[in-house]
Amino acid sequence: MQASTSPTLWLKSPEAVFTANTSEAGNGVLIQGNRIIELVKSGNTPKLHFDAIENCSGKVIMPGMINTHHHFYQTLTRCVPGALNKPLFPWLTFLYKVWKNLDEEMLYSATKLAGLELMKSGCTTIGDHHYVFPKRLSHAIDVQVQAVAELNCRALLTRGSMSLGQSKGGLPPDSVIQSEDVILADSQRVIDAYHQSADNNTNPMLQIALAPCSPFSVSQELMEQTAILAQKNNVLLHTHLAETEDENAFCQRIYGARPLDYLEQCGWLNDKTWLAHGIHFTPEEINRLGNAKVGIAHCPTSNMLLASGICPTLDLITAGCRVGLGVDGSASNDCSNMAQEVRQSLLQQRLRYGATDITAEYVLGLATKGSASLLNRHDIGEIAVGMQADLALFDLDALRFSGAGDPVAALVTCGAHQVDKLMLAGKWVIEEGQHFAIDEIELRSEHAKLAKKIQSAVN
Repeated sequence: MQASTSPTLWLKSPEAVFTANTSEAGNGVLIQGNRIIELVKSGNTPKLHFDAIENCSGKVIMPGMINTHHHFYQTLTRCVPGALNKPLFPWLTFLYKVWKNLDEEMLYSATKLAGLELMKSGCTTIGDHHYVFPKRLSHAIDVQVQAVAELNCRALLTRGSMSLGQSKGGLPPDSVIQSEDVILADSQRVIDAYHQSADNNTNPMLQIALAPCSPFSVSQELMEQTAILAQKNNVLLHTHLAETEDENAFCQRIYGARPLDYLEQCGWLNDKTWLAHGIHFTPEEINRLGNAKVGIAHCPTSNMLLASGICPTLDLITAGCRVGLGVDGSASNDCSNMAQEVRQSLLQQRLRYGATDITAEYVLGLATKGSASLLNRHDIGEIAVGMQADLALFDLDALRFSGAGDPVAALVTCGAHQVDKLMLAGKWVIEEGQHFAIDEIELRSEHAKLAKKIQSAVN
């Protein structure tokens, strides 16, 4: 490493370096190219050669956070009056009338805005679950790939699907579903076109997963065929599961089985699967999930807003599950801020487990190393030698942090919500809170116009 011509940068900070396993006061992190090559303890200088110093005084350095569940298009439908104060199924029924009017221009703008929100809140890897496909939006993933490229961040985009419309007993209107042949063919197309395997790429920036929306919006055959296709291409599987008791009742009525039993029948119960929400499982089901090493995306704000329940994160982890964090869609969270989601998780989980076990380090760990485990990524989500230099720097020089004794705890409990700097693969993409390539005012103006357009088209 010392002989390399790649420049090295010492991020020197007297505050704290949060590694995802522990936090400690220290002099920071040494970066070479896109990798971390040394951690420097307090009072020391790097053992390895360095070319430049970035003074991070007054800042906390932490791994870039990883969002594992979102619906970017929903930024166009925040706080829609007809969807307010409703539980999941009535909420969905109303919003499908709006979402059926989604087009490529809207999805492009929504993806870009949601991605920027996430990045400004400390995310270096953004994940999305897109499953609404009106006829004018048959190539949604291509649109999202273009938007993500302009953000210059890591992304995992899931090729979602719905094939079971209202005419066949499903929840979504027929105007937003696709045939199973179309879904499977396009799933293979986007994998071939865009998926960067971690096995063949030392720095994968874009990955694809397959994600039927939920048990009540696709057929059993599509669930089974999607699992086969994912295994063939070595990509991950994702869906919503056990979000509400209504979902449990639906599965038992339609399939004669609880959601987890149904998932197992479809060939999904393995370590290549991660599920959104995972609230309403029995103790026996939690053990089965843990034995299979299934992942769970914990989405506290959405679960609270829709009154769905509280994810049993500690029980799931104890059983052997991988648990990460997600903001969920911006029509059921109304915010795409990962730092705020971390704080929400702390507060919500303490209601279930108490104050001793749910710490700032615990919830920050869910958003970093935990989320990386859901995506089967072993090169991000942690500050350690050899890991990708994906870092979020939060400035503690604000009124909300004044008087704070523990800088890492302060990030969570005092309410950090915007990064000062964001590094991705060794390069700054946000400095002084501003993205290097995105005109935020222009983006917000265009997005607001398109939001007004889609909301006014309800019929």
